[in-house]
Amino acid sequence: MNVTLAVLADYANVTKENKINILGIFDTIYSKVFPFVWHSMQLVMKFEYPRAEADSTKNIIVKLMDEDGKTIFQVGGEFKLTKPQNNILTIQANHFLILNSLRFEKPGNYQFSILVNEDAKKSIELKVIQVK
Repeated sequence: MNVTLAVLADYANVTKENKINILGIFDTIYSKVFPFVWHSMQLVMKFEYPRAEADSTKNIIVKLMDEDGKTIFQVGGEFKLTKPQNNILTIQANHFLILNSLRFEKPGNYQFSILVNEDAKKSIELKVIQVK
């Protein structure tokens, strides 16, 4: 299983045709004071896996770490890989992680890491900048 898309956005949804609409992609946020709480963001992910992996389960973990490698936030769970009704050889699955009220203690470079069965598949950098 691979992660073929991973972005931070203000909002995302999926149409009935399975198209992803993403609004407000970003990699930097700003604050005058620290600590501060970012109201809401979505981590938009697209997973892709071969048909041979269908009907199995993967352990997915998403971590947010600061520039010192300290884990700020972590969420995980089991992801059941389904087999499509048709003969598609590569299956895609969309997943949106809604993150509300994330607290940032200090400015710096943060990183979201997406792990599948403890194997790092994708990382996204998030810069948190203090402004005057």
